Amino acid sequence: MTDAYRMTTLANGLRVVTETMPRLETAAIGIWVDVGSRHEKAEVNGVAHMLEHMAFKGTTRRNARRIAEEIEDVGGSLNAYTSRERTAYYARLLADDVPLAADMLADILQHSTFDETELEKERNVVLQEIGEVDDTPSDLVFDLFQETAYPDQAIGRSILGPEHIVEAMPREALLDYVKDHYAGARMLLSASGKVEHEAVVRLAEDLLGDLPAGTPAAIEPAAYRGGERREARDLEQVHICLGVEAFAYTDPDYYALQVFCAALGGGMSSRLFQNVREDLGLCYSIYSFTDLYRDSGVLGVYAGTGAEDVGRMMPVICDEMRHLAETIGPVELARAKAQMKAGQMMALEGCLSVCQDMAGQHLCFGDRLSAAELAARIEAVDRDAIERVGHRLFHGRTRPTLTAIGPEKGLPDMESLKGL
Repeated sequence: MTDAYRMTTLANGLRVVTETMPRLETAAIGIWVDVGSRHEKAEVNGVAHMLEHMAFKGTTRRNARRIAEEIEDVGGSLNAYTSRERTAYYARLLADDVPLAADMLADILQHSTFDETELEKERNVVLQEIGEVDDTPSDLVFDLFQETAYPDQAIGRSILGPEHIVEAMPREALLDYVKDHYAGARMLLSASGKVEHEAVVRLAEDLLGDLPAGTPAAIEPAAYRGGERREARDLEQVHICLGVEAFAYTDPDYYALQVFCAALGGGMSSRLFQNVREDLGLCYSIYSFTDLYRDSGVLGVYAGTGAEDVGRMMPVICDEMRHLAETIGPVELARAKAQMKAGQMMALEGCLSVCQDMAGQHLCFGDRLSAAELAARIEAVDRDAIERVGHRLFHGRTRPTLTAIGPEKGLPDMESLKGL
């Protein structure tokens, strides 16, 4: 680890991580909360995402307009996101204005008022967001995939929540979620760019030191089940997600799985892109992905194609998924590793990317690896590791998950996918 990276834990358990990038004149700072939609009760599904929206709608010190104007008065920007296992609030701005950003982030996380009038307006905004996803089958198919892979569980439910719950989301649900989950031991403050560690720690102590310590958030254990879900729509294309159970991001085969995924469908030279798109011309968009959690995960493939081609496309995808581990050669393996290493290096050239990387690594792994250490772990993935991952994915595992939106004609049934 470089000398530029440092970490301090406050008395209430809040972690502060920084990386100094002295050649920059800008900085990024954010607060990551180690809870997300997976920590919601079914009756308030969507509350974590609604809370993220409402955090910018007014505090005891600032109304919504002042929040927007204060950060933009100095040329900065505020943003946030909600995932299944965490929520993030962050800012990008000039280095001299880091104290302002820290104050604003601490303010919205501790003193948001959740005004009823603002809540009513933002509820409608979120409903519009839900409608947009529903109108975008290439997005919606992933929500259906998650629900089918993990049915009747918090990890399988939509991050946005269903319309009927969002429409009735009471202010008390937001207050209760903050009270139950927003505590020092579940938070991490990350800052990078032209920052000084001790100064950021002092800001954290002054602004967030009074937060209760709390304890790590409990979760319902994930239970992958898999299955099939089809939604017939009158579309030009059928949008498909096909996947299998993988494993958690803490698994020793994490890096081997990522290399496997890259070789399968991670770029223009990947198996799926070359064989399905370039050689056979069966689709425009196709790629592989992993969604990994602290106790489970999936490896999947997304593709969109016409009804007349889906019957030919699906067997090719299945064959590539099943046989990659047995047939990958040294050149193909080296290319996949090079793509991963280069992508990692290029992603860490900006302070916001570094800020997000530090937060993500700490929340996932409890520490941060340097770029060189990450590259070494990727480079260590050999043919045996790829074969081992392939065996774990496709031998003796649970049934696959298939979700599809669009014309159903020509789409193979699940019986034909039993080999996955």
